[in-house]
Amino acid sequence: MRIDKLLWFLRLASTRNHAHDWALEGHIRLNGRRIERPSAAVRPGDVLVLPTPRGVRVIEVVELPTRRGPAPEAQACYRQIEPAIAAPAPTDA
Repeated sequence: MRIDKLLWFLRLASTRNHAHDWALEGHIRLNGRRIERPSAAVRPGDVLVLPTPRGVRVIEVVELPTRRGPAPEAQACYRQIEPAIAAPAPTDA
């Protein structure tokens, strides 16, 4: 499955266009490799490193979703490997 479609199906991106742009930015890692193509293939067992506004998420794809269903259905398709790493708090200088 394409990474942009997967991110949208898993509800990690609000729209498929957002997922497409997110993949093009080159900040996503798939099994330790930098992804710059929204068409990069993702399979069960793959590990994704995703930058988010609240920190970095590391997830393992457990199974590929067949649709963009409700959140509990999407969350059953992946597992978080480690807790999200919090982004550094802004300091008043």
